[in-house]
Amino acid sequence: MRVIALTGGIGCGKSLAAEYFADLGAIVIDADQLARAAIERGSAGFDEVVSIFGDSILKNGDIDRRALGELIFKEPSLKVKLENIIHPWIRQEFEEAVASLKADETLVYEIPLLFETGGQDRFDIVITVESSMESRVSRLRARGLHISEIEARIAAQATREQRESIADFLIENDGSEDDLLRKVENIWDELANKDVKK
Repeated sequence: MRVIALTGGIGCGKSLAAEYFADLGAIVIDADQLARAAIERGSAGFDEVVSIFGDSILKNGDIDRRALGELIFKEPSLKVKLENIIHPWIRQEFEEAVASLKADETLVYEIPLLFETGGQDRFDIVITVESSMESRVSRLRARGLHISEIEARIAAQATREQRESIADFLIENDGSEDDLLRKVENIWDELANKDVKK
């Protein structure tokens, strides 16, 4: 049983790396997906968020994550309130997933804000996926983000150096998807061939 944190800045390609780990046999959980589930319509989190932020964040009866994101980037105190709703639920889901792991299974937890939350000690291994700023901006532009949004989101995250400081493995992702796959496979093989523990 091994629990791995997969982190990296926005636009670095960690979600694609996570897909490759899943293809190799890992159980993959995405912290961002858990965060979305925590405030889905019908959940207690949804009701709490609407009571704090008001109806302006709703679109067709659901929470408009983009509108919510813009609000919390402008007002740090609102970000803390949102995190106080979402994080306990995410933590519980994560702990249940770890508790259900069988002896030969590997869990890869995709978590963008690992350094920021100081959660690295909960994991056996930390992997960070990093890219040049040029690659990141290009990928994020392709997702439809404006330069001002990209700059704000990158500035709100830990630096590359901070993420590398807690990582056991670094994946440089400035090449093709095949290059990334090979790097993921190399780490997977290394982990399979020896008991890597901090």
